[in-house]
Amino acid sequence: MARRHPLQRFTSPSRQVSMLLHSAGIASFTASFNFLATWDTPMSAAFGGHYQFLTIIGLTLASCTFVVGLLADVTLSPRLFELKNILSVCSAPLEVLISILYWGLCAIDKSLVFPPDFQLEFLPDFGFHAAPALFLAIDLLFLSPPWTIHGYSALALSEFLAFLYWFWVEYCFSHNGWYPYPIFGILNTWQRALLFTFSASLMTGSTMILKWTYGRVNGIEKFEKEAVADPAGIRGKSE
Repeated sequence: MARRHPLQRFTSPSRQVSMLLHSAGIASFTASFNFLATWDTPMSAAFGGHYQFLTIIGLTLASCTFVVGLLADVTLSPRLFELKNILSVCSAPLEVLISILYWGLCAIDKSLVFPPDFQLEFLPDFGFHAAPALFLAIDLLFLSPPWTIHGYSALALSEFLAFLYWFWVEYCFSHNGWYPYPIFGILNTWQRALLFTFSASLMTGSTMILKWTYGRVNGIEKFEKEAVADPAGIRGKSE
């Protein structure tokens, strides 16, 4: 496993630092899953369980990313390292999206994302809705080679994931008769469509922001220009 990608300005930290970060992330994610196992709510016994929540789906993907990353650290396998980077393209922007949506809605009204009877204490709340985004961002900026995904591909991936999740939420609703997030029940169908479309656009923006930040940190001016000048990838597609 190469310690430095040709386009990176900084040499990646040592293998031990990478193992430490991935181990710490896995420990944090495991603690969150252990909390779920002891958190008695109607959602846990319903169809889809806690996997009705985008937060838990994102946490699962983040866990897979870091488990593969730790295995790559231990085995020095280039294929595992490459797989970790592929997973990161999905998991890092998704976790950033989850953090933005969650804390943004909480700033407006926390009951939009959690019923009043099931509010979380700060530590598990942080573990679910902030820690994964922080761990994945650090892994991207300092331990990974540059992303090659362009804006148009990021938009297509975001739209696919957003509407796949919407289909899953509606399927669970057909069994349970209620939505995992209260805000879904407040909105009508067209409003939910707008919310998911907005979320997909926000995830695309998260991808471009992460790519811009990577370029800024590692001195890759090309990435900064791509993220700012053509975030949707339309210009590059038409040329």
